[in-house]
Amino acid sequence: MSTLMACPDCAHAIESNDGVPLRRSCPACGAALPGCDLVDEEEPPITFRRREVSADESEMDMTPMVDVTFLLLIFFIMTAAFSLQKAIEIPPTEEETAQNRTLQDFDEDQDYVIVRVDADNVFWVSSPAEDREQEAPSEVELLAQLRAARTPRTGQMPPRKMLVLASGDARHEFVVMALDAGTAVGMEEVKWASDEDE
Repeated sequence: MSTLMACPDCAHAIESNDGVPLRRSCPACGAALPGCDLVDEEEPPITFRRREVSADESEMDMTPMVDVTFLLLIFFIMTAAFSLQKAIEIPPTEEETAQNRTLQDFDEDQDYVIVRVDADNVFWVSSPAEDREQEAPSEVELLAQLRAARTPRTGQMPPRKMLVLASGDARHEFVVMALDAGTAVGMEEVKWASDEDE
């Protein structure tokens, strides 16, 4: 607890801590104070030296960062799913080789399977083996019916060609789905026509 004590020579008031002066000598007369040998000298303040950084150490080493970037790039390349883009060959039309065929001509041709996509995006499969159109409400059903149509019958050659007849109101993705289904079951030739082309 901080208290005041008097200098024994000049009676000047000096701060003390429980009777122990906080100074060695009186600030007024300079006389030595009793009990000052118990007081430790003030410690000098601690100074920290700044470490000098060389020019080589000042730049960040980018090698680990580049390594991590390449590892991430390889990971994403290996795990990415690549889809194979399919294309349908469309031969150039020439006036002398162009044939005007009706839907009835294709329907009577034993080498053709006709897949119709109606305005409600439902597939209808007409094949030489069946008497009437078969409904295929999904892509799985469409593939199953096309595989059944491609199965060889006794004394008959399986159809090798397919015609996709799309309604003007059918969605594009369902038309492409029908074209891809023909390629998937091994049709040698896949043609496309719209209702206006009937």
